[in-house]
Amino acid sequence: VANTGFLSLCAHGRVTGLAVEAGAALCHTTAVVAGQTLREGTRCLGVAGELLSRHLQRLLLHSPAELAALQALTTRVLTQLKEQCCYVSLDYEGELLEPGCQQPARFQTPDGRWITLGKERFCCPEPLFRPELLQHSCPGLHRLARQSLQAVPEHARRHVLGNIVLAGGSSMFPGFPERMCVELNLLLRGAGAHVEVLANPGRAAAAWAGGAMAASLTSFQHAWMTKGDYQEHGAEYVHTRF
Repeated sequence: VANTGFLSLCAHGRVTGLAVEAGAALCHTTAVVAGQTLREGTRCLGVAGELLSRHLQRLLLHSPAELAALQALTTRVLTQLKEQCCYVSLDYEGELLEPGCQQPARFQTPDGRWITLGKERFCCPEPLFRPELLQHSCPGLHRLARQSLQAVPEHARRHVLGNIVLAGGSSMFPGFPERMCVELNLLLRGAGAHVEVLANPGRAAAAWAGGAMAASLTSFQHAWMTKGDYQEHGAEYVHTRF
């Protein structure tokens, strides 16, 4: 049993750092120092991939010309539409005010219909940074990352600042790493350090890759629940063992 934030760091070859995980159901920011997850340095955001997909559908339903195509979308196809066409804007307000700079995208549904996206492309993932767009009162993911960093002991903070890694499928939007880097540098400009964000191309499965790496280490054997334990005590034993 291991924290997914720690495993995401392992996938990047780190045991100290900050994992910013944007997944399907939840987003997390997790501070880890020398392999130890800091409980007080962990934050959660209830805006993630599944909610963004529904948000995109609502945005597109304001395009009545394509209403029939939109109403026929399955969850799987809607997710494909989001992944292929949406991106995170580096200047959200500016793009909203300048329709001419918006580059439309077209998506063909499996039944051969076409859907055109305009501002929906960058409005869809924006709630990751502005949850209030979906009536959520919690801070955006970049602000949660700052809160996690502030919980790190002073002696380790600079090291953690140099190892901020992204993970999860919802971190794969084009522009997401750049936006996170810009936002964190604005929030931490008084910290005396320039923030770099590590965005591995395979970060969508970072926790899985990190888990494979960690499980191969002899030092990780204390975190196993053996097959014999499972057969003797059942699945509930995990709560006793850990």
